[in-house]
Amino acid sequence: MTKAWRIEGGFGLERLALATEDDPTPGPGEVIVRTRAVSLNYRDLLVVKGSYDPRLVLPHVPCSDVCGDVIAVGPGATRVKVGDRVIGAFAQTWVAGKATHARLRSALGGAVRGVLSTEVRLRDEGVVLAPPHLTDVEAAALPCAAVTAWHALVDHGRVAAGETVLVQGTGGVSIAALQIAKLFGARVIATSSQAHKRERLLAMGASDVIDYTSEREWGKTVRQRTGGVGVDHVVEVGGAGTMAQSLRAVTSGGSVYVIGVLAGGAENLSVLPVLMNEVRLQGVMVGPRESLEALCRALSAHPDVRPVIDRTFDFHDAPAALAHLASGAHFGKVCLAVS
Repeated sequence: MTKAWRIEGGFGLERLALATEDDPTPGPGEVIVRTRAVSLNYRDLLVVKGSYDPRLVLPHVPCSDVCGDVIAVGPGATRVKVGDRVIGAFAQTWVAGKATHARLRSALGGAVRGVLSTEVRLRDEGVVLAPPHLTDVEAAALPCAAVTAWHALVDHGRVAAGETVLVQGTGGVSIAALQIAKLFGARVIATSSQAHKRERLLAMGASDVIDYTSEREWGKTVRQRTGGVGVDHVVEVGGAGTMAQSLRAVTSGGSVYVIGVLAGGAENLSVLPVLMNEVRLQGVMVGPRESLEALCRALSAHPDVRPVIDRTFDFHDAPAALAHLASGAHFGKVCLAVS
């Protein structure tokens, strides 16, 4: 029998219940994966709390990021075989090309059943082989946060050596963006409110780290640190609450990748800087399977670059893991291991 964490009877962490279900069986073009590890994202917290989609039909299994072993394949599933260690792609039908409504609707843990289960059913086209040098937990940390950073900086931004990237905070997307930017030879400026986190960011290769609580006009500070020019790329995870400072920090003709709403989604905001400085605002909703594959190849070629794991909880402690994520105390990814 399969164990699955489900949101039951209403939204909230207190509504998560561990249920016993029949083992899944693969349909045409599907595979069954025995879970080794699950990685948590801020989106998962929103789903559980009901703020991501209040109309979500319950009971519902949340979470999108999984690494595990293929234990069964359905008719027509030819990309992987039993015994392969795989990662599930965030949007199961988004293989390549542009995002479409239909492709985004296949995202795990949203409208589609998620992966917070000891066995999961995935599409054959929606899995990739895990990099062999990564642990199960590290591999599970890739599909959402790291692919989002890759899709923004590499697919959209074509980040290059000598350019400057601004990242906000120390969550999964921001830490992955720092690592990817450094991999391509870019300079990274980061923000964080906590001294011990600023020290870690500097140790990871950030050239400058700004305390946004003591420097409220940190966009101006970023300008000063870049000789008045500004940064080429901003990985914007705050939303409307930080956008004004991001627009001040970015260079003329630069790009701001709108990824999250951690600082709020509604605030009066002037778009004049976008117009006057020809800034590109690019929404980024994770990325296709081919971006996950490209990221895996890059990590395999640079085995010293590994996902940063803040803390790993046991599968049975999923509510505590989500509570830790909600606290904002993490540096990198919060994960679950299935024993």
